[in-house]
Amino acid sequence: IKKILSLAASIINIFIIFYFLSINSNADSNNIKYYSKDEGVLSIMYHRFNESKYPSTNIQTNVFLDQIKIINDFNYEFIHPKEFQNSFNIPKKQKKILLTIDDAFKSFYNEAWPILKRNKIPFVLFVSTQPVGNKGYMTWKQIKEIEKEKFAVIGHHSHSHEYLIDWSENDFISDIEKSNKIFKEKLGYVPTLFSYPFGEYSDFMKNYISKNFNYAFGQHSGVIDLNKGKFELPRFPINEDYGKIERFKSIIKSSPLEYMKLLPIEKKLTIKNNPPEFKVEFFDKQKNLRDISCYSNEGGIWKKSVTKLNKNILTIKFREPFLPRRGRINCSLNDQGKWRWFGTQFVIIK
Repeated sequence: IKKILSLAASIINIFIIFYFLSINSNADSNNIKYYSKDEGVLSIMYHRFNESKYPSTNIQTNVFLDQIKIINDFNYEFIHPKEFQNSFNIPKKQKKILLTIDDAFKSFYNEAWPILKRNKIPFVLFVSTQPVGNKGYMTWKQIKEIEKEKFAVIGHHSHSHEYLIDWSENDFISDIEKSNKIFKEKLGYVPTLFSYPFGEYSDFMKNYISKNFNYAFGQHSGVIDLNKGKFELPRFPINEDYGKIERFKSIIKSSPLEYMKLLPIEKKLTIKNNPPEFKVEFFDKQKNLRDISCYSNEGGIWKKSVTKLNKNILTIKFREPFLPRRGRINCSLNDQGKWRWFGTQFVIIK
């Protein structure tokens, strides 16, 4: 009888352990934690350098240097991508800057890489494997040169860099697996950080990426805090249109606007769910929530959103559907002189 009771107790203990592991796993994957007052990590994204014929993805090198100086003048530290991963769940007492580069264009290697190398500024270079070696792109030799430096990390940016959200689920998986094979062949490993091409992802894509990578980045604006979804992390795109010095200063000063939950989970919109039912649940301890101001581009025009705040739940009533290809919502809050910000991007499929 004692042996039976002992065995039963052991089985019960195992179930209890698995139960709590399950709870912790789900909480971690959903990032529903607590109001942390995390100063966060502000991630900025670049593409091309000194390629003026591509203003939407380009920044002039002299402007880039000015922006680096501004970050240093504000006494913000650049965070190493590995430290970013290891300390994600720890509230930051002072905001840090995560520098990311998408696409591995040759102009990055020629213009920005010497600056980052000279100053040992940590960054992530997100590489799409198909274009490597083509005209205007870096070669594998150049990528390996960067990868050898301790302050540089190579990230995964798919194989084809196509509009993968338009593809079938099997074709999407095939594209990622093809890239994985090439990364293993060229670098000996598959990168653990992922960046969605064009910042576009569906719930299926996000779930797949979450099972194969540690973190994933979009292209919606905002500051990362420990409550943000690990597989839909915000970044501020920097280019000629949105990289002017005064705007850059205001971006760099931004702080996280934390929330517990944002709905809908699905960021892919069709005629059936456009406009979406948009809802944000904040934490009970947050203050000044009634001062939140949101702007959205439904109908193709940026306007102040029609918002309603009931206790700690914010809803937006969209006046009309979003137009293809992208719908955006940006919300900000002046919290005792500190501007808090988060953004959301939807992809509208015809």
